[in-house]
Amino acid sequence: QVQLVESGGGLVQAGGSLRLSCAASGRTVTAYSMGWFRQAPGKGRAFVARLSRSGGSTYSADSVKGRFTISRDNAKNTVYLQMNSLKPEDTATYYCAATARPWPGPLPQDYDYWGQGTQVTVSS
Repeated sequence: QVQLVESGGGLVQAGGSLRLSCAASGRTVTAYSMGWFRQAPGKGRAFVARLSRSGGSTYSADSVKGRFTISRDNAKNTVYLQMNSLKPEDTATYYCAATARPWPGPLPQDYDYWGQGTQVTVSS
């Protein structure tokens, strides 16, 4: 079983950048497809980006395409979400998730393991 811990959130001005980290322990991150989700106050948890278990395929939500990039450092057993050109509507708690499925869908129920979340606030 894998444990996930997110970090890197904070307060940033619109147009700025942040890099979120998701450190995995207990098992190697290469055994899992990894995803990032976000949840704004009063809203459900929404898909942001996914990295396949092989590491060879990524998929992002239309709302972040071209601005956010998901990647993985096998040596550090860590997954990242690089967020550029941030907008106020990106404000949310961001969660890292993992599943052993090779091609998970974009729904929270497609993932089995979750971190505790990290807050991202983008000011206008």
